[in-house]
Amino acid sequence: MNEKIYKTMSATGVSSLILGIIAAIAGVVTGVLMIINGARLLKRKSEILL
Repeated sequence: MNEKIYKTMSATGVSSLILGIIAAIAGVVTGVLMIINGARLLKRKSEILL
């Protein structure tokens, strides 16, 4: 019984860790893309306001 609980907790911990890493990477990528797009908008600001 205890071995079954240990395996379940271990699998849950590993999956939570993997999902956390994926979420952090996705957040960083999204942030970088938003900065790049914002810089493009600021660069072409004079063209947009004409």
